[in-house]
Amino acid sequence: MLDHAVRTFEQIDELGITRSVRSLNALLFASVVAKDYKEVRRIFLEFPKMYGIVPDLDTYNTVIKAFCASGSSSSVYSILAEMDRKKCKPNAVSFGTLIAGFYKEEKYEEVGKVLNMMEKYNMHPGISIYNIRIQSLCKLKRSSEAKALFDGILSRGMKPNSVTYLHLIHGFCREGNLDEAKRLFKNMVNRGCQPDSDCYFTLVHFLCQGGDFDTALEVCKESMAKAWVPNFSTMKSLVNGLVSISKVEEARELIGKMKERFYKNVDMWNEIEAGLPR
Repeated sequence: MLDHAVRTFEQIDELGITRSVRSLNALLFASVVAKDYKEVRRIFLEFPKMYGIVPDLDTYNTVIKAFCASGSSSSVYSILAEMDRKKCKPNAVSFGTLIAGFYKEEKYEEVGKVLNMMEKYNMHPGISIYNIRIQSLCKLKRSSEAKALFDGILSRGMKPNSVTYLHLIHGFCREGNLDEAKRLFKNMVNRGCQPDSDCYFTLVHFLCQGGDFDTALEVCKESMAKAWVPNFSTMKSLVNGLVSISKVEEARELIGKMKERFYKNVDMWNEIEAGLPR
């Protein structure tokens, strides 16, 4: 499909359509989706000169994304230099993508360089940049460092959002630190930051994995009150977990709610209910 898209772009004048930076960006994006990063590089280097197209910010950001996804984040410095020459100012997306790329490659010193570079552009990291840093550290199972970064945000008077908390909660859950995940969830609510559905689902899933079925039930009920219901496998795990700690009536009640909400799954829930202790 990508080959077809490239051929169409090359022959577009035969169709009576004028090539533009917009169509170039669409082609680059298609190459990124196809994970053909060599083709991204080729298109970026050859097509603007060949067809007289001036790259814009979206062009550069797409190429930056490709370089970082392919493990070549250091190559982005040359892109930023070209942007300078062309007087095309990078934005938070440009730097956020590069920061995530360097974290993925575990090049922590380069992250610091990028943050310093942002200051030269008179850009101050907002919560979106901090969220990228926190998520990147959590992905590397360095959630304690991410939490230290989070504490720094609070000390500077910045306000974290639900995405910030979600990354931290997911990170600590993956590392098996459910107590810290629960503390963060409570802290989130106390600060008036409303959890989204992903936050509830993540916590219920990992609480069940960790055997904390009482808290999982509590969080699940809160989520369901907002019409957010975890997937079937998580709910089944919770039901089985409640049975394992002799909370059969609670399990039965949960099954009843699921049967009311999801008619298509009634047979599966009936089968599970039939296996409950009397």
